[in-house]
Amino acid sequence: MKTFKIYFLLLFSFLLLATSAVQAQTPKKGWSNKAKGAAIGGGAGAVTGAVIGGGKGALIGGAAGVIGGGLIGRNKDKKKDPARYNAYHNKK
Repeated sequence: MKTFKIYFLLLFSFLLLATSAVQAQTPKKGWSNKAKGAAIGGGAGAVTGAVIGGGKGALIGGAAGVIGGGLIGRNKDKKKDPARYNAYHNKK
């Protein structure tokens, strides 16, 4: 009787996990162009600022890169996917 319970629980857990994996899932779209631009701009600005001005230059260059990259990416989002831009823009 004990082995029957073990086999039953194994079968039940397998079916439970298998049915949850079969359900349809919506794929994630990933990063927006604004987020990509801000990340890339921030990294590039920090590296450039560190090379030119040291520690304080890295901070200033990173901040400028985040702002510039975010603005460029935002314009790309507006042109490429207006529905996504409007959903993000109207979020409160």
